[in-house]
Amino acid sequence: MSAVWLVTGAAGMLGQDVLARLAAEDLTAVAADRAAVDIAEPGSVRAAFEKHRPAVVVNCAAWTAVDDAESQEDAALRVNGTGPAVLAEACREHGAVLLQVSTDYVFAGDGVEPYAEDGPTGPRGAYGRTKLAGEQAVLSTLPETGYVVRTAWLYGAGGGNFVRTMIKLEGVKDTLDVVDDQRGQPTWTVDLADRLVRLGQAALAGTAPAGVYHGTSGGETTWFGFTREIFRLLGADPERVRPTTSEAFVRPAPRPAFSVLGHDRWAVAGIEPVREWREALAEAFPALVAAERR
Repeated sequence: MSAVWLVTGAAGMLGQDVLARLAAEDLTAVAADRAAVDIAEPGSVRAAFEKHRPAVVVNCAAWTAVDDAESQEDAALRVNGTGPAVLAEACREHGAVLLQVSTDYVFAGDGVEPYAEDGPTGPRGAYGRTKLAGEQAVLSTLPETGYVVRTAWLYGAGGGNFVRTMIKLEGVKDTLDVVDDQRGQPTWTVDLADRLVRLGQAALAGTAPAGVYHGTSGGETTWFGFTREIFRLLGADPERVRPTTSEAFVRPAPRPAFSVLGHDRWAVAGIEPVREWREALAEAFPALVAAERR
């Protein structure tokens, strides 16, 4: 009997692509959305484990409303902190591997060199604090079978995101002002899903050490540079995109000025890091345009 993969948050943008990757690999997957499994409720998680007996759990469920987390930190913590803790305990009891998706927001965001997987964390907002709590629960409960994969600047065809928003705005705005003082790594959910599945397979094979990995694209850019590349791919004039500063877009939650992550740890698992961000965006783009304009 093949190993069962339980994907929580399966209806989300990343969860959809994880399921697609598992199907492409002919692996047995169980899709669990919020209605099927409440990851913060031990009874709900226990029932799912007893029914499906997963060998691997990929937790894509998350509170991702960064600004709302500032005023609703307890609610965000339930999903981002308590949920992973409950899943980790169930995985410990059943001998399962847990892949926990996390974020660049666990760092302070004031660096000048890519953050290493084992670098010091220091979240500056509620969202980052709640995600760090989830990381800590997974790593402490599952020192041998717990994996944290941090990502950032995600986009994909299966949900709302920055790329789809810019595609829409290009058609209705003469010019766009976009911040040029926040640096990061745009990452396609398809690429991240591939690495999650490969990491899970390596974990089952005993060839990937547990711990933290960084699942972001290679290279780096700003939101301004990212938008200009989107316009270029649309055949629009990139000069219509103008640089501005973060002060022009005041938000309840602080945004990291520097979200570039290092990718050294993949080598110990025998897995290549995610490719350069422009290459991925070019391949993803037709599906993103189709999704936004359908």
